[in-house]
Parts: sequence; C-alpha cells; structure tokens
Amino acid sequence: MSSAFLKNETADAPVVIPARAPLPPGVTNYVTPRGLALLRDEMIELETEHAHLQASEVPDGNERSRQLALLNGQISNLNQRISSARVVDSHPQDEVRFGATVVLKTQKGKSAGSERRFTIVGVDEADASLGFIAFTAPIARAIQGKRVGDAVPLRTLQGEEILEITAIRYEME
Repeated sequence: MSSAFLKNETADAPVVIPARAPLPPGVTNYVTPRGLALLRDEMIELETEHAHLQASEVPDGNERSRQLALLNGQISNLNQRISSARVVDSHPQDEVRFGATVVLKTQKGKSAGSERRFTIVGVDEADASLGFIAFTAPIARAIQGKRVGDAVPLRTLQGEEILEITAIRYEME
C-alpha cells in the first residue's frame, strides 16, 4: 500500500501547505466586495484555530508543531492574497465585466436552447457549483465586454457552441 494512504507521517516529513486557487502570473487579483469579506472571514477562522492550537496542551508535540506550521503557511498565503486584492465595485451596467451576473442561452451546439446563469468573480470566490465563475475562466474571458444580444462562440468538450447574452446584472455590491 502506498504511504500516501497512511496516516503515519514521520515527525521530519515536510509540511505540505495546500495551494490556493491559481492566479496566473502578472494577473491582478480582482475581488468583489463579497469576495474580500469571505477572505477576511477565512483569515479570522484560521487565526482562531491557530490561537486555540497554541493554547492547547496536545500530548504529541510533533503533531502540534506540524499543525501550527500548516496553519502558519495557510495564514501567510492568505495574507498575500488579501494584500494583493483589488476590489472592483463599479461597473458599466450594459456590458459584461467583473462582478456581472450573466444569463446565456445556447443558440447552437449540443445543448441548444439551454440557459446558464453565473457571476464572474475572483479566483478565491469561484465555485462553479454555486454559479460563481473565476474571471480567468475561458467562458468569462469570452464574454467580457459583450452586451445583451451579442452572440459569442465558445469551444467546449462537446464542440463549438454559440452563446447569446440575454441578461446582465450587477447585484453583488
């Protein structure tokens, strides 16, 4: 059995800090006001967990040290992300930009006639299952700057689709 499936980590094994959502090099870390609030809430949670762990008397000092190192790394990564965040809270109401909630209707392709609704957000706030798509996603890049009624080609795994923008709203302020 691979050691990756075992919980038995040695005390000298390196601490692996989980990566945050990728932000391409040189790309500004745009966030919505909601996204910045979520980052700050996450920081409070991490700092609270860190304080509780520091105050606890865990019998296994090595495990406590590993957990503290992990939390320190996560806090450091989050601090970098928060400090680089640029809040976008003003928008042209008639075109797709960061923060827009967009409704698209598939005009051509396997799913012709279907509608999609999503909001363009920062990489840390993105969660496709909740309808939040990162501004770096191909579909978000394809529709930025477009207006209601515009048709946009998009290459997908199912082939090329033609998407019509049927609504644009800015509701996250």
